[in-house]
Amino acid sequence: APSPRRARMLIHEKQVEVELVEIDLASGAHLSADYLAKVPTGTVPALELDSGEVITENLGIAAYLEAVAPDVPLLGATAFEKARAAEWNARVEYLGLLSIQDALRNKAKGLKGRAFPGPKRYDQIPALAERGRRRIGEFMEVLNTQLSGNRYVAGDFYSIADITATVAVDFAAWVHVPIPEEATALTEWHDRMKKRGNYGA
Repeated sequence: APSPRRARMLIHEKQVEVELVEIDLASGAHLSADYLAKVPTGTVPALELDSGEVITENLGIAAYLEAVAPDVPLLGATAFEKARAAEWNARVEYLGLLSIQDALRNKAKGLKGRAFPGPKRYDQIPALAERGRRRIGEFMEVLNTQLSGNRYVAGDFYSIADITATVAVDFAAWVHVPIPEEATALTEWHDRMKKRGNYGA
């Protein structure tokens, strides 16, 4: 799934030792009583610490890993970089990932009644699927424009925004929205991201 992949890519870049436990979403393991006792949102990923505390959401996990492994800064090294990484990560989540989620969850037959992640049930709204697909095109255009003048999504440094954008561009293929042929800067960046060691994480 896209969200756990973001966490795995971050962990790979940070080069920290983490035991990975697979949660079988297809069988509904994330909605089991045991999992919900630890993660009431019923979502993945979740980082369980030795203390028993559980951190959820990719930004929470990223903040924790940044604090314990600061030598590989993925949230930015300077005040300005931190601001840019946060800005672009939020933009990619909002315009990219949420649009793809709408396009997928409001149309896929296997997700009927599951328009949002988690234990609550929500009906699909087909119109939101179509709007999501249109917004994915806008996302690709925005990202291509940003990458036309920058080596990485947030500027001249690799960051969490690149991880989120990599996952978003790949996730868009699930709803059959590839990178447009004219988005050459985005294509060049994505080709470079596929060569990083964390791509297959």
